[in-house]
Amino acid sequence: MIYLDNSATTKPYDAVIKAFTDVSRQFFGNPSSLHVMGGEAEKLLTKAREQIAHLAAVTPGEIYFTSGGSEGNNLAIKGTAMMYRDRGNHIITTSVEHPSVKKSCEQLRELGYQVTYIPVNKDGFIHPDDIAHHITDQTILVSVIHVNNEVGMIQPIAQIGKLLKQFPKVLYHVDHVQGAAKVPLDLYESNIDICTFSAHKFHGLKGNGFVFIRDGVRIAPLLSGGNQENGMRSGTENTAGIVAMAKAYRMAEEKRKREMEKLWQIRAYLFNEFQKMPDLLVNTPEEKAAPHIINVSCVGLKGEVVVHALSEEGMIVSTTSACSSKDKTPSGTLKAMGVSDSIANGAIRISLSYENTMDEAVQMVAALEKVLVRLTKVMRRNG
Repeated sequence: MIYLDNSATTKPYDAVIKAFTDVSRQFFGNPSSLHVMGGEAEKLLTKAREQIAHLAAVTPGEIYFTSGGSEGNNLAIKGTAMMYRDRGNHIITTSVEHPSVKKSCEQLRELGYQVTYIPVNKDGFIHPDDIAHHITDQTILVSVIHVNNEVGMIQPIAQIGKLLKQFPKVLYHVDHVQGAAKVPLDLYESNIDICTFSAHKFHGLKGNGFVFIRDGVRIAPLLSGGNQENGMRSGTENTAGIVAMAKAYRMAEEKRKREMEKLWQIRAYLFNEFQKMPDLLVNTPEEKAAPHIINVSCVGLKGEVVVHALSEEGMIVSTTSACSSKDKTPSGTLKAMGVSDSIANGAIRISLSYENTMDEAVQMVAALEKVLVRLTKVMRRNG
């Protein structure tokens, strides 16, 4: 099997799994406990926090551990709404966000908050001026995804951050889950207040993530109890998972620095080959997009049918985001880009990691060509 669904989840590095098992066996004490075993676990947490902060180029006190991207996005959005409900009730986001952002905003809207969804152009990009145009004296938060999880376009995060300096009372949240260890992001330079990360997107383990909350920014916690994470996220920390996450982040960043050119070469090959196929439409923009995501539509076919057919050929890809793939509804991102239902229904996503090779890409192209020919013949015969 050739795994090309890395935007849904990545395979944990062997060293990451070893770190998790070693810590689980030897340092299983509760890091909040006062005894020596608790102290050992706490030291590991402190070291992991320092390592992650160093990799993210921020301070350790700005890193808060979570269970992953969805919790981080919920914390950023609902935590801001709860903290500043007396200041305002208006949130601005985009029409191409991850479901954990969209549904958080919809929950708040049901509670009386106002939510503005900034539209995108045909390539999936927002314009920073559109955000400025919608800011009012009631606006408390702007939330924008960095790298779109379905199509791969990179939003102008730094430009938006620069613009928001004119509105110091508006917090700026960025979902960096798909960009981490693939598309660099300067959190300070981009004027970001809150930023979300998830370990299993960079070869860590599921159930771990972290949120950057800039020093001086206050938001309300969603989980109350034991006062862990400086009161921001109560609950006994997953020491082994956090240590494994720090290791995964370091290894993924090292690979990014060494192997990014290889990833771009594979992406360019796939992009060029897909453009040659008559029954395929490439939805991902060629410019200003991430190196690891390509979204294409198989004309006249359903995406899930193509996914299953490719599985039979040993190729693992997906339709939309893993969080929405079982809904069997057209991609919300593609719809926001103006793509028709019929074309959006035929979309599949190929997502790479540094572990993929050019040979695998060649096999993927051959498999997709074979599948498209076979399925198109079946459709015509049945039609």
